[in-house]
Amino acid sequence: MRLILILCLLITISCKDKNKSKITETSIDKTKNFIAVLDTIWETEQTPIRLRDSLMRIYGAESKEYKEQQLTYEKNHIINENKVRTILDNYGWPTKEMIGEHGNWTICNVIQHAENDVRVKYLPMMKEAVKEKKLEPRFLVRAQDRIATERGDLQIYGGQMKYYPETKSFNVWPVFDPVNIDNRRAEIGLEPIAEFLKNRFDFVWDLEEQINRSEKFEKDRLLKNK
Repeated sequence: MRLILILCLLITISCKDKNKSKITETSIDKTKNFIAVLDTIWETEQTPIRLRDSLMRIYGAESKEYKEQQLTYEKNHIINENKVRTILDNYGWPTKEMIGEHGNWTICNVIQHAENDVRVKYLPMMKEAVKEKKLEPRFLVRAQDRIATERGDLQIYGGQMKYYPETKSFNVWPVFDPVNIDNRRAEIGLEPIAEFLKNRFDFVWDLEEQINRSEKFEKDRLLKNK
């Protein structure tokens, strides 16, 4: 009888070890799959963007070369957005251990380039991911600024640029309270706006200019809504 009990105990332990091994293997497989998918997304999303931007600097934003590369990017983005939405809808926001910082960057870039209703849909998930330390706040505020600009509101942190055909140049989308923008950015660990814009867009931040642009933006919006 004692021998039978020992055998049963050994069988139980063996089964638990096998189940634990299967769970570990499944977790590893999922991580490998996520990384592989996200690496493909990054490459097919970013390569045409880099080429497009290079062509814009050479030929301009109205050129045939620029528009052809933009079309390539748009076709790729449709596929990439479907992949990202499938991951988020089925698994929630992956942990940093599963996808790393680069994986977060990839997912957030795809969401950033999607339609505004997609950003609005996943904003609560992004906020929760920030609370759970799965996502850096800078990715969240980037989405929040994009949502604001798409709605025609002032942006808060200054990360969004817009092409203005009348001047054939890019400029910052008008910012709420430009004087204190660096204070807001510092609160969430972002560099000063002038440094960010210079490094990211080679754009020179002129505080007086941006104050005037924001004031005009608000006046025009108030007149429009009367």
